[in-house]
Amino acid sequence: MIKHLAHICIHSESLSETLRFYQEGLGLEKGFEFIRDGELFGFYLKFGGNTFIEVFSGKSGEPGNIGHFALEVSSIDAVLERVKAAGYEVGEKKMGADHSWQAWLTDPSGVQIELHEYTAESLQLNGGTCHVNW
Repeated sequence: MIKHLAHICIHSESLSETLRFYQEGLGLEKGFEFIRDGELFGFYLKFGGNTFIEVFSGKSGEPGNIGHFALEVSSIDAVLERVKAAGYEVGEKKMGADHSWQAWLTDPSGVQIELHEYTAESLQLNGGTCHVNW
């Protein structure tokens, strides 16, 4: 059911410097951007296959911290049922602004885990711009 790590989310005090480091320093390509109120506030970096690093503009005290990790799944419903059957709480399945199904879990140590099920319209597969209001 679990295919692979979908993305890791990090926070940055300087999106431009972070992008330069990953693009110029490590040779990664930008996948797509997150725009809020007409301003860039994050982006995806291609990390091979369908794996990404997600970078958001950091809040005070957050830069450099990993916000969560995401797993691409073939059936989000099946994974949620399995986790519930094991006695753990699961978040609500919803369609994200990136056109991917998502749901959230928390491991026993408090680590946030995002489940992603891509659709034919998912920006992770097609690129584009993700306009959000959160």
